[in-house]
Amino acid sequence: MNIWSRRIMGWAVHPTQCDAHAATLFTTVCREHAVTAAGLVLHADNGGPMKGATMLATLERLGVVPSFSRPRVSDDNPYSEALFRTLKYCPAFPTQPFATLDAARAWVEAFVTWYNHDHHHSGIQFVTPDDRHTGRDIAILAQRAAVYQTARTQHPERWRGNTRDWSRPTTVYLNDARSASATGVAG
Repeated sequence: MNIWSRRIMGWAVHPTQCDAHAATLFTTVCREHAVTAAGLVLHADNGGPMKGATMLATLERLGVVPSFSRPRVSDDNPYSEALFRTLKYCPAFPTQPFATLDAARAWVEAFVTWYNHDHHHSGIQFVTPDDRHTGRDIAILAQRAAVYQTARTQHPERWRGNTRDWSRPTTVYLNDARSASATGVAG
């Protein structure tokens, strides 16, 4: 997931979890999206696939900085946690195990397509991750601001303060130092 756009950049479903699968997925995603991996930070949990020798060697070869959650801290990556919550509470989430590996892959593919192209994400001003990733959100947010301003001008009695702020967020933090100091948790 790209935390700036909230877009799921790549996914894979395998019958087993291992560092080789994680390394292949990361390399494939970088290649497919023409991303120069050098300087990127890959934040992950402390699971074996992400800390395995193959994955760490791949990150080192690509120049990616590995970052890991603190032990027993489940919310070091709130973006991933929010994505998993969206996935688990999706009305289409299966109530029974998948019958086949292909069925699991088909379900994940449909979820990712919906999430990237149809899901209006609250953390990015109710645009889709794909709109934000491609820059289409700039025009969408400007149009929304204009609609709100027109409504306020035409009916000022309906507004007690300012209209909703539809400005585009320009900075994203994995663990924002300002919120960390308020909660006592370091980023």
